[in-house]
Parts: sequence; structure tokens; C-alpha cells
Amino acid sequence: MYSLIKYVIMCSILMTRVGDCVDYTYEIDCNNLRIGQYICPHPEYDLIDPKTQQPRGCTKENKAKILCLAADGLICTESRNNTFQREIPCRWTNGYSFETSVLLSIFLGMFGADRFYLGYPAIGLLKLCTLGFLFLGQFCDVILIATQIVGPADGSHYVMPYFGAGINIISSNNFTYKVPQEDW
Repeated sequence: MYSLIKYVIMCSILMTRVGDCVDYTYEIDCNNLRIGQYICPHPEYDLIDPKTQQPRGCTKENKAKILCLAADGLICTESRNNTFQREIPCRWTNGYSFETSVLLSIFLGMFGADRFYLGYPAIGLLKLCTLGFLFLGQFCDVILIATQIVGPADGSHYVMPYFGAGINIISSNNFTYKVPQEDW
């Protein structure tokens, strides 16, 4: 019994001394962290810009740098603390509202207001002179704008709610086709 008590006391003394001596921080390159070793975006970072409904700092290359938080005990070599920046995909917008485009196309499309708004003045003038190609062009534009095939002329995306009805157009080319599989 005495040896058991002595053993427990010695173990507790060793554990407190080992715990005092060990430093649990590591300095690493935070760009190589795996999922679960960081949180993106930082919990205190205000991610969404209310004006564009996209991550703050979205560029024309459709990339945004956001602030991330590394796990406890990890120090990033870039910033010398536990925060770092990482690029995420976004959709660059230049202020053209999706709802405004659709409403202009429905109600004033025969006068070309939708195309003037989106930055296509030649087509807008042609629709104005021909009463929306005798309403056939207006009908086509309502469908093209509502399905987001026609967007702003500057190449930006529409401003729409962050969790709104965004559409990703999928295309196929010689590198994305499905390779036929052999039957076994």
C-alpha cells in the first residue's frame, strides 16, 4: 500500500514538471494546413459585403483573400501569429442588379431599357427602333436574362442575395468529356 501511494505521488510530481517544461506551439507555413487545422473565415471576420453580396475584396479574377484562424498552438510564419490569409473563389460584381435587369426586361424590354442598363447600347437602340423586334426580341431577352445567359457587358456577375438563385453554367469541351469505360 505504501509503495502504491509513493508511486502515485512520484507520477503526479513528474507530470507537473513535464507539463511546465513543454511548449505546445509550432511555427509552420499556414498555406499548407489541412482541413480541420484552420477555420476560414475567421469567426470575427465580416465576410460578406452587403453592397455586392460577395466576399469582401473580390477581384476581377473572381478571387478574394479572407482572414483565417489556425488551430490552437500553431503560429504562422507569414504573420507571426495564428491568423493568415487564404484565397477563395467569388463572383465579381460591378453593381448590376439581377432583379432590376429582369424587371426592365419584362416591362420596358420593347424599348431596349434592359440592354441599355446592361451596357449593350447598340442592341438597345435596335430594340427601341423596332419595338423590341416586334416583341419577339423582348420575349427572348426575358428568357436570356432570367436564366443569366446574358449578363452585364463588362463581364461582371449580377448582384443577387448571397444564397440567392445563382446559376453556374456548365460547358463541355475536348478536355471535359466523359471517357468511355470498358465493360468488365
